[in-house]
Amino acid sequence: SEVDISIPDAVGRLEILRIHTKNMKLGEDVDLVQIANETHGYVGADLASLCSEAALQQIREKMDVIDLEEDTIDYEVLDSLDVTQDNFRFALNQSIPSVLRETVVEVPFVTWEDIGGLENVKRELQELVEYPIEHPEKFLIWGMTSSRGVLLYGPPGCGKTLLAKALANKCQANFISVKSSELFQTRGEKQKALF
Repeated sequence: SEVDISIPDAVGRLEILRIHTKNMKLGEDVDLVQIANETHGYVGADLASLCSEAALQQIREKMDVIDLEEDTIDYEVLDSLDVTQDNFRFALNQSIPSVLRETVVEVPFVTWEDIGGLENVKRELQELVEYPIEHPEKFLIWGMTSSRGVLLYGPPGCGKTLLAKALANKCQANFISVKSSELFQTRGEKQKALF
């Protein structure tokens, strides 16, 4: 008998984030739902580390008002230590989900305008991937489901990687560069995180 402990979905990640932030003083701008949606591939330990890093970043920002010579910290200083959405942004930029640590992850700076031609392909990628991410409520109203994935194929140099990078940039997603030989050498969590 097998028990599959899979990577948590957005709802699971939100629940984990709430657990790890329940004793944390959060700023009014903190949006745990957004953070949960932006942490695909993160497991509980990754989210715990993310919350700790966000709190540490808030402390780093307030180091000039904390007296390190004292054994205690003034109540006013403690009261001002609100972990903000920017602290979580910083932590997100510093962290990589544990299942992807051996994989190259980057946030691309390529835009649709950087790609010459391929207008039909760009439009199709926007319809299949970008629009459902940017406007999920409209797709729900219309009873449409978003694509589970897109396979780009073609000869080397035809623009597949550039298209994928522009799409990742537009959707504010990580771009994960993986060679097909890496996918088939080891089977397991790396593939589950990708798909």
